[in-house]
Amino acid sequence: MTDLKRAFEQAAEDVQGLGMRPDNDTLLKLYALYKQGSEGDVHGDQPGFFDFVGTAKYEAWKQLSGTSREAAMQRYIDLVHQLLA
Repeated sequence: MTDLKRAFEQAAEDVQGLGMRPDNDTLLKLYALYKQGSEGDVHGDQPGFFDFVGTAKYEAWKQLSGTSREAAMQRYIDLVHQLLA
C-alpha cells in the first residue's frame, strides 16, 4: 500500500472524530473528494429530482470528473487536516 493511500485511509478514519459537524458545503466536499479518490469519476444513474441530498452528492462528485484519484486523495487529506487543526 502506498503512503498516499495509507494517509487517505487514515484521514477517512480521523474525520469521524471531528469535535463539531462541518457545514453542509464542507460535507459535500469531503464526500466528493472521498468518492473521487476511492472510485474515480462519477458513475451510475443520477438520483431522482426529489432526492435532494442524493442529487447534491452526485453533482458534487460529478464536478470532480477528470481529477486524478491521487489528486483527490491529497485534497481530501489536506481538507481533513485543515478541519482537525
